[in-house]
Amino acid sequence: MDRGGSTSSHWHGPHPPGRPALPPSESSPSATPQAPVPRSRPLGPGLQILLGLVHFGFVVTYLSEPLVRGYTTAAAIHVVVSQLKYTFGISPARFSGPFSLIYTVLEVCYLLPQTNVGALVVSIVAIVGLILVKELNNYLSKKLPVPIPVELIAIVVATLISWQVNLEDKYGVDVVGLIPSGLQPPVLPTASLFGQVIGDAFALSVVGYGIAISLGRIFALKYGYKVDANQELIALGLSNSVGGIFQCFAISCSMSRTMVQESTGGKTQVAGALSAVVILFITLWIGTLFEDLPKAVLAAIIYVNLQGMMKQFRDIPALWRTSRVDMCVWVATFILTVLFNPDLGLAASIAFSLLTVIFRTQLPSYSLLGRVGDTDLYRPVEEYNQVKQVPGVVIFRSSATLYFANAEMYQDALAEKTGLDITSILSAKKKLEAKRKRQEKKEAKRARKDAKKDRELQGELELEKQKEIAVIKMREDLRDPSLPRAVILDLSPVNFLDTVGVKTIRNIRRDYGDIGIDVLLTGCQTGVVESLQSGGFFSGQVTKACLFSTNHDAVLHCLSERTDGSHTDSESEEEDMPATSF
Repeated sequence: MDRGGSTSSHWHGPHPPGRPALPPSESSPSATPQAPVPRSRPLGPGLQILLGLVHFGFVVTYLSEPLVRGYTTAAAIHVVVSQLKYTFGISPARFSGPFSLIYTVLEVCYLLPQTNVGALVVSIVAIVGLILVKELNNYLSKKLPVPIPVELIAIVVATLISWQVNLEDKYGVDVVGLIPSGLQPPVLPTASLFGQVIGDAFALSVVGYGIAISLGRIFALKYGYKVDANQELIALGLSNSVGGIFQCFAISCSMSRTMVQESTGGKTQVAGALSAVVILFITLWIGTLFEDLPKAVLAAIIYVNLQGMMKQFRDIPALWRTSRVDMCVWVATFILTVLFNPDLGLAASIAFSLLTVIFRTQLPSYSLLGRVGDTDLYRPVEEYNQVKQVPGVVIFRSSATLYFANAEMYQDALAEKTGLDITSILSAKKKLEAKRKRQEKKEAKRARKDAKKDRELQGELELEKQKEIAVIKMREDLRDPSLPRAVILDLSPVNFLDTVGVKTIRNIRRDYGDIGIDVLLTGCQTGVVESLQSGGFFSGQVTKACLFSTNHDAVLHCLSERTDGSHTDSESEEEDMPATSF
C-alpha cells in the first residue's frame, strides 16, 4: 500500500449549504493562523507504537470483509467528492464533521454555474485518454512485457501542454503551483502541548490505523497474503514518529495512490521504495518542473484508478443472494461512512456489525434431532427425509450459544418443539396433589372415626384401602404415553454459559423432572462444564451422570433404562412406582 499524508491539518466548522464559496485566499490553509501544533505531532505516532506493543491490533478481527469493502467504497466516494473542485475549477467552502460530504456536494452544485470550462475540458480529455490506454493495456496484457505507464505519460504531457499554452493565465486552469525544495529541519516535540491534543491524537491514531488496515486487508484477500495487524500498527507509528520530527503531516493509507500503484503493476515493496526515491528526488531538485501541472489531470488520474473500488457495488446483489445480514453490514457501513466521515463512520460501522452478531445469537434456529438409520448420527428432523426421532426421546439443539439474551426464547422453543406446556402440566399436577391431599385427609378423618368403633380390625383395613387409592392415582398420571421419557439438550454449539444460562438449564431440568421426564446434557465443552460447576448446577440430586459425550450415548442410556424398567415392571410394580411418582 502507498501511504500518503492527509489533505489538511486545519478544521473548518460546517455552515449552511448554499452560501457563496470563500475566495481561495480565505479558504486555503495558508489563511489559517499557524499554531505550534506540528511540534506535538509525534504524540500520535507514540500512541500507535504503544498500541502496537500491547497488541491493540486485535480490533482488526472486528473488520469483516463486507464491512471493509463497504468502508473502502465509501472512502472512495469521499475521495471523488474531494476532487470535484479541481475538475470543475471552483473553490467550494471546506466542511468537517458529520454530513460534511453532503454539504460539500450541495456547495459544488451551487457553484456549478461558475465552472471553469478550461479545467472541465482538461479533465474530460485526461479521463478519456486514461481509460482508452488502460483498455489497451488490458487488451495487450499478454503481449506487452510491462503495462504502458499511462499515468506518468499523462503527467508529463499535461505539464508540457500547460507550460506551452499557459493554461493558468489564459484559461484560469488551477495548477500545482509552487513546490518548495528541500526538507524541513528536524524539531523535537513540545511536551507542554501533549495534554491539549492527546484526545485528538488518539482518535487520529485509531482512525488512521483503521483506514490503513482496511485497505490492506482488501489487497491481502485479492493477492493471497496475510497482514500482521500489530506489525502494521507499529510500522505506522515509527513512520509517523520520524516524519513528525521533520514536521510532516501524519500519514496513513492513501487510497488514490494505492490504486494508482496497483493499476500500474506495483505489487511489492520495491514499488514503494522507488516511489519514495522519486518523491525525494523531486522534492530536492526537480519539483519546479511540475509546477505547471494542472490539478484537473491529477483528479482525472484518481477518478480512473478508483473505478476498481466503485466495482465493489457489485457486492450488494451477490450478498443479497448469499447472506442478507452481510449485505446489511455492507450497506450500513457505506451509508454511515458517507454520512459521518471515515472516522466516526468506522466506529459506527463496527458497532453495527457487532449488533448483527448479537441479533444472530439472540434469534438462533432451534431444531429437533433424529437418528439417521442405524448409525450414530443425529440430524435435524426438519431438514432430512431419512431421519426419524427416537421413540420416547426428544433431542433438542440450538444453533447459537445460550446466554442472557436468548435464555427465555430457549425455554419457549423447547416447549414448542416438545409440544409440552410445562406451566399447564405443573399447574394440573399441583391441583392433583392438592386434591390427593384433601382426599387423604378425608380418608384419614373417616378412618379415625371408624377406628373408634373397631380399633384393632376395621382401622387397618381402611388405611390399606387409602394407600391403594393413592398409588393408583399417581400411576395413572405417570403412565401418560404422550409424555416423552427423556429430553436431551445438545449443547455442542454452546461455547460459554453465563449465570442466566446456567439458571435456565437448572430450571429446565427441575420443571421437566417434576413431571417425570429426565433431562440429559450432551456435547458439553470443558468451559461449559466448568460454568455449570461454578454456577451450582450440580448438587446432591443432580450429578455429572446426566452429562454425555454424544447424543448417541445419551440415547443408548435412555433406551437401556426403558428396557430395564420393562423387565421389572411385572415383578415389582409397587416397588418401582414410588421411584417414578410425583
